[in-house]
Amino acid sequence: MREFAGKSVCKGIAIGKIKYFTTKENTVVKRKVQDTDAEIERYEAAKQKAIEELENLYEKAVVKVGEDNAAIFNVHAMMLEDDDFNDSVANIITTQQTNAEYAVASTGDNFSEIFANMDDDYFKARSADVKDIAERVIRVLQGVTDSRELGDEPVILVAEDLSPSETVQMDKDKLLSFVTRLGSANSHTAILARTMAIPALVGVEFDGDYTGHMCIVDGYEGRMIIDPKEEVLEKYRVKKEADDTNKALLAELKGKENITASGKKINLYANIGNPGDLGAVLNNDAGGIGLFRSEFLYLESKDYPTEEEQFAAYKKVVEAMGGKKVIIRTLDIGADKQVDYFHLDKEENPALGYRAIRICLTRPEIFKTQLRALFRASAYGNLSIMYPMIISVDEVLKIKEISKAVREELKAEGFPIGEVEEGIMIETPAAAIMSDELAKHVDFFSIGTNDLTQYTLAIDRQNAKLEPFYDAHHPALLKLIEMVVENSHKAGIWTGICGELGADTELTETFVKMGIDELSVAPGAILPVRKAIRDIR
Repeated sequence: MREFAGKSVCKGIAIGKIKYFTTKENTVVKRKVQDTDAEIERYEAAKQKAIEELENLYEKAVVKVGEDNAAIFNVHAMMLEDDDFNDSVANIITTQQTNAEYAVASTGDNFSEIFANMDDDYFKARSADVKDIAERVIRVLQGVTDSRELGDEPVILVAEDLSPSETVQMDKDKLLSFVTRLGSANSHTAILARTMAIPALVGVEFDGDYTGHMCIVDGYEGRMIIDPKEEVLEKYRVKKEADDTNKALLAELKGKENITASGKKINLYANIGNPGDLGAVLNNDAGGIGLFRSEFLYLESKDYPTEEEQFAAYKKVVEAMGGKKVIIRTLDIGADKQVDYFHLDKEENPALGYRAIRICLTRPEIFKTQLRALFRASAYGNLSIMYPMIISVDEVLKIKEISKAVREELKAEGFPIGEVEEGIMIETPAAAIMSDELAKHVDFFSIGTNDLTQYTLAIDRQNAKLEPFYDAHHPALLKLIEMVVENSHKAGIWTGICGELGADTELTETFVKMGIDELSVAPGAILPVRKAIRDIR
C-alpha cells in the first residue's frame, strides 16, 4: 500500500483503477535494416492500422461533438494516404537502410517544418497535423497504445499535468477522478473536475506509472492511496456510500427556490465548458447558465471554427435551456489556453499578455465571426453576451461599435435577432475601480474571481508553489467585490459572480449581504450553494 498527499480541488471519494496519462512523444532510435522491402511492408501495415484507428475515432467523435468537429480525423486519415508523405518514408527506408520508425519520424519532422514555414495560415496549421499523424503511426509500429484513449472502464486519471485542450477532449463518462503532480486549485483541470463534480487532487508527488493498480482518491483529506489493504478499501467503500447518501439528500432541494429565510432571492446559475455539460446543468436544477466558456470551440478545433459551427453550438445550448438565461463569454484564448493555429507569440508574462478581448479587438475578423454566430443564436432562446478581461471604458465603446455593426449587418441580411443583454467581466482591479463608469455602458457585470484574485494579490493562480500565499478570502478582494456591487446597483444594473469563489459556501452569506444578484457555479455545486442560501437567517 502506497499513500501520497496532495491538495484537494474537488471533494468526494473515488475508487477504481489508475490510468497514467502521458503526452510525451515516443522515443525513436535509428536502426540499420537489411531487408528494406520488409520494413516498407511494416510501415504499410502500421499505416493501415492507424487509418482504422482514425476511422473509429471519427465515428465516436460524430456522436460526441458533431460531424464538423469530428472531420479532423478524416483529414488525418487522408493525410496518411498522401503520395508525397508515403514516398518520403519509403525513400528514407530504402536509401538509408533504416527502420520504419525513424523514416516516419524524419518525414513527420520535415513535412511539419515545411508547413510551418508557409505564409498561408491554413497550411501553417497543418504543421501540427503532420506531427500528430506521424506520432500515431510510430505508436502503432512500436506497439504502444494511445495514452489519450481511456479504455472501456471508468478510471482514475493520473498525469503530470493536463492542458485545457487535453481535458476538453476527454470522455467524461470514463473519468472517476483526476490526480496531477503539477497544477493548482485554480487550474483548468481543477475547474473541469468541479464542473464534473468528481474528486480531484493536484500537487501529488507520486513516484511512477501505476496504470492498472487499484486506487482510492480522498477528495476530503487530499489523499491518494494505491493498492489499499482490504480493510482500508472497505472503510472507504463505507465513506463513499455515505457520500452518495449525502448527495441524495441534497437532491431533495431540487425544485426549491434560492431564497434566504428573510425572503431575499438569488439567481443561481451554472458554469459550463461545452454543450456536453448541459446534462449536469439540468440534472442539478440550475436556474440558467451564468458562464458558457466559448473557447471550447477553439480548443477542440484544428482551425478557426466557422460561423455555422459556432451558431450550431450556441443554438443547441439556448434551445436546450428552454428560455432560461444563457450567458456566453466571448473568446478567452491566451495565457494558459493556447491554440496552435492562432500562432500567438511566446510571452514572458502570458497572464498579463495578449489574450481574451485584446485578441478580439486587434483581430476583428475572428471577433465578428463569433458575434454573428451569437446574435443569430439569440433568436432561439434567452442569450446574453459578456466580454472578458476589460480594463477601460474605451474598450467597451469599441466593443459596442463592433457589436452594433454586426447586428445591423445581420438585420440587413434578414436574420432575426433576440433581445440580448451585453455585459462585461470584472476580472481586473482596473475594471473594479472603474466600475462606476463602466456600469453606464453595459447591462450587467459578472465578477470573474479567479483572475480578479490573482491580479489583486499579484499571485499566478497556475503556480502551485504560491498556494500558501493565495488567499481567496483576502479583505482587498472582498472590498473590490463590494465596490463593484454598489456601483452596479447605483447605475441600475445587476452583478453576479461566475468565478470559483461563487461556490465557496463559507462566503455565500457574505455575498448575499453585499447584495450580489447572481451566483454562477460548477453544476455539482448548485445544490450545496442553494442549501447555504436557504440556511441564511
